[in-house]
Amino acid sequence: MRINWEKTLDDARKIFDAALRNVDPLTMMERCLSIEAGQLLIRTEYDQVRFDLADFERIIVMGMGKASARMALGVEKLLGDRLSGGLVVVKEGYAEKLARLTVVETSHPLPDRRSVRVGEDLSAMGQDLGERALVLVLLSGGGSALVCAPQSGISLEDKMITTGLLMARGATIQEINCVRKHLSKIKGGRLAKTLAPATVVTLIISDVIGDDLDAIASGPTVADPTTFADCLAIIGRYAIEGKIPLAVMKLLRQGAQGRAPETPKPGDTVFDRVKTLLIGTNRRALAAGEARAKELGYASMVLTSRLTGEAREAALFILGIGKDIASAGFPLKRPACVLLGGETTVTLRGNGRGGRNQELALAFLAALKRSPAHGRGLLLFSVATDGSDGPTDAAGAFASSGLLERARLAGLEPEPYLSNNDSYGFFNRCGGLIRTGPTRTNVCDIHILLVP
Repeated sequence: MRINWEKTLDDARKIFDAALRNVDPLTMMERCLSIEAGQLLIRTEYDQVRFDLADFERIIVMGMGKASARMALGVEKLLGDRLSGGLVVVKEGYAEKLARLTVVETSHPLPDRRSVRVGEDLSAMGQDLGERALVLVLLSGGGSALVCAPQSGISLEDKMITTGLLMARGATIQEINCVRKHLSKIKGGRLAKTLAPATVVTLIISDVIGDDLDAIASGPTVADPTTFADCLAIIGRYAIEGKIPLAVMKLLRQGAQGRAPETPKPGDTVFDRVKTLLIGTNRRALAAGEARAKELGYASMVLTSRLTGEAREAALFILGIGKDIASAGFPLKRPACVLLGGETTVTLRGNGRGGRNQELALAFLAALKRSPAHGRGLLLFSVATDGSDGPTDAAGAFASSGLLERARLAGLEPEPYLSNNDSYGFFNRCGGLIRTGPTRTNVCDIHILLVP
């Protein structure tokens, strides 16, 4: 069987593009928000709420995250001059032109001085609003780093070191955000406390496995079930206590002993006038990708939206599914498309460059090399929906036996690059990188396995 790799790769791109279009923040806002008889109506897959606009003297917008500017664009188009103003914080390159709202770009994945300044601005904006204010909080992935308001005694450098250590050890986003919340003045429900007694409506695009609302952008308006004791347990789990800044450890220990205020918990009265709505998920993207794959003639299925764990292990799991399809037509007959979503982790062992999707694709390629007969014809397309995979200009990478042959002809072997966590270096040399640029959305990662 002769495989048309160009067509297969093009099909993967079409499937991914369809998935991405279905989670475009502007499209989702236009689908969810409307004004009917003087009321703001918000409809989602899970809920429906109404707010009489005559009840409010001011409508303020606060946005945090990679998708928040495009979400804000939808709000501006609907509410227009009803808006009293607002502030939206995005990653560099993710801004939109807004007429009534201020957009600020800051740093991601690690915060910078701009992140601190804008955190102070949001805190100041949220004070003394009163009961006749309506605050629309637009949240998406990336908000935790983009807005940084350290607790008293904690410096930006302290937070950066702590976050960097957890990332390097392969901590999950939930674990990282648990610690972030307890080092912040606005995360972990503390922004809701600042905004009270205003009415707060939080609209969320999820980049977190399982869509845990308290973990997305570290839940600034959501009750926090985690504790200072949980933070200490996480740091102990990764054996980094001796590397964490002293000021951070002091605060966490004081909190665990009840000598520093906890984040607001479920049932706290600060959430009495807060409504939180989920409008965009990884599942929505996967469903659109599956539909497009069927249009292209593939037998298709969404396997999961909760793929987690080490990227290298996830690659072996996906390869195993591909081998079953290729050799036995199970669980799908060829041509087949299997879609998975989620967010894996990478434990740093070397000093190369890359991201979790590139590492997953490289591990897939290395395993494919060990059993070329069973893996012939498989193509894996692994991409971050936000267009940014690790500290690189790539969104991810693809892997196939065709690319493996191209690498072999160029004298490249995947194993040394994998050992050095240098997936970017490998794919940059053999042409496997996927570059999308900023997508202005963020619903975790998408992995597309094609068996032509």
